[in-house]
Amino acid sequence: MMARFAALLGSINVGGNRLKMADLVAAMETRGFQNVATVVASGNLLFDHESAPDAELENRIAAILKDEFEIDSVATVRSAEDLAAALAENPFAGEGEDKFVHVHFLTGQPTAAQFSALIADHEGRGPERLAPGTRALHIDFVSSVGSSKLTRAFIERRLGCRGTARNVRSLNRIIEKLS
Repeated sequence: MMARFAALLGSINVGGNRLKMADLVAAMETRGFQNVATVVASGNLLFDHESAPDAELENRIAAILKDEFEIDSVATVRSAEDLAAALAENPFAGEGEDKFVHVHFLTGQPTAAQFSALIADHEGRGPERLAPGTRALHIDFVSSVGSSKLTRAFIERRLGCRGTARNVRSLNRIIEKLS
């Protein structure tokens, strides 16, 4: 049975990782992914695939990026329902500005202790507000993402897994395209 998924890819078309979306779509299609499309040119990939554990799909997509394009990137795979649930559990959605409120999707589920360590280590570093989620970290950057000291590396070292973030505006667009 085919299911529709979104793969949220980290660091695509930023930081020197340039990738044409048409090339990514073609690579995915040759590897058995169907009905492949992109949403904006920043690593939001939609596709149909036989249901498989998220980790398996995430690893396959990350391997395609590495093998075909020499890009070491994280891939987090979610269904439309997963994305909607992540938005629903984000305590800052609807409160902060959509472009500053993010869900940082993770490849695993950190422990409560890991989330607590991240929050404690971030204390005093900036105005961002943080909340743990289901395979996610919810962040309100308050007024600026670009000048934040809350980097992906800072987060990943403390949570012990990789991830990639999308703001509320982008998530709503991806959910709409998935439906």
